[in-house]
Amino acid sequence: MNYRALGRTGLEISEISFGAWGIGGGMWQGSRDGESTLALHKAVDLGVNFIDTALAYGDGHSERLVGKFLRERKEKIFVATKIPPKNQRWPARSGTPLADAFPGEYIVRCTEESLRNLGVDTIDVQQFHVWDDGWAGAPEWQEAFERLKKDGKIRFAGISINDHQPSNALKAAATGKIDCFQVIYNIFDQSPEEELFPYCLEHNLGIIVRVPLDEGGLTGTISPETTFPDGDWRHRYFRGDRKAQVFSRATALQALLGKDAATLPELALRFCLQHRAVSTVIPGMRTALHAEMNSAVSDGKKLSAPLLAELRRHAWERNFYA
Repeated sequence: MNYRALGRTGLEISEISFGAWGIGGGMWQGSRDGESTLALHKAVDLGVNFIDTALAYGDGHSERLVGKFLRERKEKIFVATKIPPKNQRWPARSGTPLADAFPGEYIVRCTEESLRNLGVDTIDVQQFHVWDDGWAGAPEWQEAFERLKKDGKIRFAGISINDHQPSNALKAAATGKIDCFQVIYNIFDQSPEEELFPYCLEHNLGIIVRVPLDEGGLTGTISPETTFPDGDWRHRYFRGDRKAQVFSRATALQALLGKDAATLPELALRFCLQHRAVSTVIPGMRTALHAEMNSAVSDGKKLSAPLLAELRRHAWERNFYA
């Protein structure tokens, strides 16, 4: 496993890390706690030292599962989590008052709940789970984070940027109060390269890449005939002809596999790691096999310049979350 700096935080974290949404269950059907725990152990055995979870994942179940796991390990494992919006609006809507989503006392209260779920004294990275840059200058959230830092309840502050809106955080970045950003970045959505990544490189801010496999679209396993269990949120994400659209584009990418990457997931993860602004990539890992396959990509191997140039042609502007 290779490690990278999380911006200016001083944390050296694994460049492939553990995305813990899926192990929370709820919207992801089929998760089993025993299997999830094995995945966590396998990932850390292979060098993963950073886990990203959230209070909203399974109504705290992901955090509690991670907390139980942390008590079983002796290694230093860094944990990031997130504060859900009080108004439950996903993503944040422009013009919404900050008080509706993240009033100061609510920020503190959610952080304390996450601390209890995780069974830790300090959260390494506390993040807003949604964001509107109209809130950037509001003192209330800044004061709440400063209070949490002063009290030793969090170390660093971050924002999980709204889906496919990588520039909707640049004003927050300019406040100097945010240490890192979590953002969608993959072969299909390359838009963070335009503004967010250059800004973060210039100002030494960390980048946590989420959805590197496009919610499964970049695994090569989605076809027009694919079905999902009852209650699984992907019923909606891949509704209508979306599975057919994804299948067509993933099939085109399959033709690029070879010595640089043998599988589509490998190609997708290597694409994310090639950008020097990226601190870590957090694919979901619900099984030990997922952990093993994803971790194996952290071997220092680079995609060739011709292949990278070809991948630029596969950028795809769309929003399946809408």
